[in-house]
Amino acid sequence: MITIGLTGWSDHDTLQLSSKHKLADYAAHFPLVEVDTSFYAIPSPKTTANWASGTPDVFRFVVKAFQAMTTHKEWKDYYDSEVEMYRCYMDAIAPISESGKLKAILFQFPPFFNCTKENVNYLRHVKEQMGDLPIAIEFRNSSWYSDANQEKTLALLAELGFIHVVVDEPQIGTRSVPIVLRATNPDLTLVRLHGRNQYGWMKANSPEWREVRTLYRYNAEEISEWASYIKRLSEHSNEIVVIFNNNSGGDAADNAKALQKELEIKFDGLAPMQMDLFSEF
Repeated sequence: MITIGLTGWSDHDTLQLSSKHKLADYAAHFPLVEVDTSFYAIPSPKTTANWASGTPDVFRFVVKAFQAMTTHKEWKDYYDSEVEMYRCYMDAIAPISESGKLKAILFQFPPFFNCTKENVNYLRHVKEQMGDLPIAIEFRNSSWYSDANQEKTLALLAELGFIHVVVDEPQIGTRSVPIVLRATNPDLTLVRLHGRNQYGWMKANSPEWREVRTLYRYNAEEISEWASYIKRLSEHSNEIVVIFNNNSGGDAADNAKALQKELEIKFDGLAPMQMDLFSEF
């Protein structure tokens, strides 16, 4: 099974989303979305309950872990204790999880989270905090995939039951990771496509980062290449979830549709498509 979605349900101009019902309109095109806003602030349970109730039964969410859960920030800056932070996050995702619509929680670690004993122990700590919830791990430091560490990294993810995130991103030394077509969870492998814009990727801390960081449009040859990669991965996991994050220029939706066509996938049970007022009846 292969599922395709985008990061966020706004700012996809080619999908012609209405201003009031963007998530519902998005759900007419794709059966899954990655929630990016939860990285910056933990949403309220009321908000996530609305997301769950406002989407079709087949719709699923990949929800990003809060930035202090992934060591981008310190939990002390937001909560009185780490326990409180995790409790708030658990409360937030509960409506999605209880509705059966939680596909995975994405722990996207920063480039400075390298392969050390301390950080290996932190991954074990994440497992203790999150229990049996489906956890996907994305690294941004190449040390995890060095010749000495790659097999140990993948074995650790498998031991903890974590989902390996296969990444396509610009290659800029130690602050990015290569494409590693390996599964660590028999149920699910997550693929995130960020584009290959090296210049934009290096602008992570600049004021215009949103406009340039993932400014990239995959061409037909690259889409075909990824289709073959995904077929290979599907031999080792029951489901492959593919998320296009190359949306600085609004390219993600078109690329996702192109991959869907390349793989000859039809998504059933989506929300009804909004009627074009100027189309023929």
